[in-house]
Amino acid sequence: MLKKQHIPILVTIGLFILMFAIGSFRYTGFFSLQVLMNLLIDNAFLLITAVGMTFVIVSGGIDLSVGSVIALTTMISASLVQAGWPPALVIPMVLLIGALFGWGMGAIIHYFKIEPFIVTLSGMFLARGLCYIISINTITIDNAFYTSVAQTKIRLPGGNFASISVIIAILVVFLGFYIAHYTRFGRNTYALGGSEQSSLLMGLPVGRTKMLIYAFSGFCSALAGVVFTFYMLSGYGLHAMGMELDAIAAVVIGGTLLTGGVGYIVGTFFGVMIQGVIQTIISFEGTLSSWWTKIVIGVLLFMFIILQRLLSQRSWAQRR
Repeated sequence: MLKKQHIPILVTIGLFILMFAIGSFRYTGFFSLQVLMNLLIDNAFLLITAVGMTFVIVSGGIDLSVGSVIALTTMISASLVQAGWPPALVIPMVLLIGALFGWGMGAIIHYFKIEPFIVTLSGMFLARGLCYIISINTITIDNAFYTSVAQTKIRLPGGNFASISVIIAILVVFLGFYIAHYTRFGRNTYALGGSEQSSLLMGLPVGRTKMLIYAFSGFCSALAGVVFTFYMLSGYGLHAMGMELDAIAAVVIGGTLLTGGVGYIVGTFFGVMIQGVIQTIISFEGTLSSWWTKIVIGVLLFMFIILQRLLSQRSWAQRR
């Protein structure tokens, strides 16, 4: 029997297949492996961010700071590389900064019992403000390592190619899937989202789990920032504006409940891919404004929230 919590992810996968099929029938050259690779190349940083966001939302929280952490990562990376620091030192440093930033927000949320929305909103303003402390202008990255990674093409059959950023994003998806479903931390995350009070009664390490969740989200955001520097070869305080909303939309469209307790890394992957397909269809159309991407994603988000609500109400009625 099909479980109700699996319906949203099946709808997500079906929607992706339908939209890709429509694009393939309507536009010449749409149905190809390279188009799929381009979806991943252009959205690798969003996919990495959304994996971290999935854990946060599954736990019943929210993280509004991810876009600002990406921008801060690009600014720190660009400024340090420009100052002569080697990438082998810069990249681990910014990843550690991102993880510590997330861990700090998780600690404040847990110990001071403040809503995640407020804490991460403060984190968003703090990280974005720190970007402008470093510089108000764009900092170009001309380091040989960064340019080499940005220009490297991984050859695939049929003359297709992918980028190193795609490989990083796919590895993060597999890592997120493994952590979510095959580790104690993953099980604790789902339990925390189901009911924090029940988790406490069961003796689960709620505080430690919550801090690790936000630390993982911060780490993913910083890693997305590193990938973003490969993509843009620059640091700028306005990079990744609104990325937190795109990540939340991808997670919800992927079947994760906003109330927590139910969520899928695979669903998040297809949620990101759906956003990429929408952008690609609009690009192939040529006559539509790019703002139609936001409009379509907004409509889909409404539909999935209503679907989640209907399924939860039905489950509640059956328990009665």
